[in-house]
Amino acid sequence: MNDLNALLEPGMYVRHPQQVDWGLGQVQSNVGGRITVNFRECGKVVIDGGQVALELVLDPEG
Repeated sequence: MNDLNALLEPGMYVRHPQQVDWGLGQVQSNVGGRITVNFRECGKVVIDGGQVALELVLDPEG
């Protein structure tokens, strides 16, 4: 798992680097490298943290 992915916690905001059209996503859970994210334009997606390095969004309003 990517080092940043290991630090993701529920409530944090992220973007998927290869799926920009999914929009902003909010982490729902992060268990054993499987990260569940609810994306605004795509819905709930389970991501393998070992395959995708999610991008942390510090200011979701900006």
